[in-house]
Amino acid sequence: MNDLIAKRYVKALLDGRDVKSSTAIYNDLKTISKAFNDEKFTLILTSSEVKSSDKVELVISFLENSSDDLKNFIKLLGTNKRLGLIPAIVDELESKIAKMNNTYTGVVYTNKELAADYISSIEKKFSERFNVKLTLSQNICDYDGIKVDIDSLGVEIAFSKERLKSQMIDHILKAV
Repeated sequence: MNDLIAKRYVKALLDGRDVKSSTAIYNDLKTISKAFNDEKFTLILTSSEVKSSDKVELVISFLENSSDDLKNFIKLLGTNKRLGLIPAIVDELESKIAKMNNTYTGVVYTNKELAADYISSIEKKFSERFNVKLTLSQNICDYDGIKVDIDSLGVEIAFSKERLKSQMIDHILKAV
C-alpha cells in the first residue's frame, strides 16, 4: 500500500522536471532516508507526543541549500502524516531516475566469489542485449548455480544444478 502512495508522490514530484533537478531532489531525500536507520529518529517521527510541525522541522534540518519545492514537499508529507514514506519515495525515485538515465543495477547470486572480469563481462553482455548501462554487484549466498537479477528491468536469469538434474531426469524418463 505504501508503495502505491509513494509512486503517486514521486509522479507528482518529478512532473515536468529534468534529470538534473530530479537527481538533486533524490540526493536530498536520500540523505533524509539514511536517518531512518537510526532508531531514535524513527521513534520521534512515530511519536504522538511530538507535534507534526516539529517533526517536519527535524526532517528539514537534514537538508542543506535545498529548494523551496522540496521543503514544501516535506511539509506536505508532514501535514498528511506520511513522513514515514520517505524511504519508499527514495526507492521509487531511484528507479525513475535510473529509467531517465537508462542506467540500471543488478545482482549476481552465486555460492562462491566470481572474478571481477567475469562480472564485468556479464555486465557488458547484458548491457548490449538490453541496450542499457548496467552495473552488477555480487551476492555470495547458498544458491547452487548462478542467478542474475536486474529487478528494475524485470529480468531474472538463473541456472541451477538442481534444475539441470531434474530436467535431465525428465528427459531420460520420456526417452524410455
